[in-house]
Amino acid sequence: MPDTLSLPGVGWKARHLTGFIQHAGPLWAKREEHGWAYGIAVDSEHLNPAGTAHGGALMTLVDHALSAVAWEACDRTPCVTLQLDSHFVSPVRPGQFVEARAEVIQRTGSLVFMRGELRTGESLVLTAHALLKVMKP
Repeated sequence: MPDTLSLPGVGWKARHLTGFIQHAGPLWAKREEHGWAYGIAVDSEHLNPAGTAHGGALMTLVDHALSAVAWEACDRTPCVTLQLDSHFVSPVRPGQFVEARAEVIQRTGSLVFMRGELRTGESLVLTAHALLKVMKP
């Protein structure tokens, strides 16, 4: 484990949310020109036995980003994940900051089709596609 974590740069703010996501963080968020980015600084609690970020921790981050962006796109109506397909591309090492970004591909009356990815700097870590259901208010 490195002595220091690679913490986010300018514009990132720590988020203190309730529920499961509080165990996956601390979660960071940043408002960008076309939406929001989310991230975590990977440390020992995020690791698998191989010493890299656990796939479940990375999928939690991307699922959170996809859901939050869908929620915003649906006028802050809750959305739940029906399907999440992911492809792991490269490992995340302890001390790295991993960033999540997501976008809406298409929205119907009750479904939201999403695409997202995780990166550490310029390195692609994970790609994802998801189908979310818009909950009735």
